[in-house]
Amino acid sequence: MALQQEIIQQGNYLFRYRSYLPLVLLPVAFWVIYRQFQTDNTFYDDSSMQMYDWLALIVCFFGLIIRIITVGYTPANTSGRNTAEGQVAATVNSTGMYSTVRHPLYLGNYFMWLGIAVFTGHWWFMGAFTLVYWLYYERIMAAEESFMIDKFGKGYTDWADTVPAFIPNLSTWKSSSLSFSIKKVLKKEKNGLLAIFLVLWIMQIWATYLKTAELNWQSKAVFFYGTIISAFIYLVLKAIKYTTSMLNEEGR
Repeated sequence: MALQQEIIQQGNYLFRYRSYLPLVLLPVAFWVIYRQFQTDNTFYDDSSMQMYDWLALIVCFFGLIIRIITVGYTPANTSGRNTAEGQVAATVNSTGMYSTVRHPLYLGNYFMWLGIAVFTGHWWFMGAFTLVYWLYYERIMAAEESFMIDKFGKGYTDWADTVPAFIPNLSTWKSSSLSFSIKKVLKKEKNGLLAIFLVLWIMQIWATYLKTAELNWQSKAVFFYGTIISAFIYLVLKAIKYTTSMLNEEGR
């Protein structure tokens, strides 16, 4: 099998499980923090822990904002998770975030997950995560682009020739003809908001436990209350989605 076809085949397989990379990242991050306390328990002093806490949260939210801007301006049957049924694309998105970068959702995911690596305070771990992320998603992006070329042909390749794959070119920005859909964002991105607070809260509890040998559920109030509030929002929106049509919009 040609190397390009092998990469695409791998990408099609990984596409189904692309939402689960944090499940691999999180235990490794826990281990990095644990080993740091074993070798130097002063590394995470109060001031440095606060710095890493806030920096991690900022990086995660930066990624979430990229996803929100992307999803809010897209039509139906594009920019979805589509994990169960495989790849779906009704049209080529070429405006909004898609006018600056070909894979804006994966760019947003990168920063959201990078925040987890930032929490550890180790630049080598952030670099290692970036390398793994690129190797993992390079295959998924290759598979997606092969799918899009097969479906849309020159319409896709002409757009792809002028838009970078992963590092945005803001000078090529084109506004979407669609209005921003807060309903679509609420439906699609509630998971991300909860995941940010929940994961950082768990990591904060772990770091605090290693430092004090005590389980302190409220060691960082913003993570504790952020998790409670975002979990409440998630459950309410989930109930609304499955019991009413309040969040539905035609064509979105």
